[in-house]
Amino acid sequence: MSATNKSSKTVQEKIAELDGLMAWFDGEEFELELAIDKFAAAEKLAKDIEHDLETLKNTIVKVKHDFSK
Repeated sequence: MSATNKSSKTVQEKIAELDGLMAWFDGEEFELELAIDKFAAAEKLAKDIEHDLETLKNTIVKVKHDFSK
């Protein structure tokens, strides 16, 4: 991950956290009043994961390009 990333969590940890948030919606602890906040947190986490994966992809492409020279 990039040095500008504010979180020290790995992509796997973020995915696990997102899975937990998504499971909450199907769980017995679901409360409609909390759903908007949980959804917003899940959406932000999904965007963070997407950004991290795009960064990793760009790094792989660069390494591949450098290696093929």
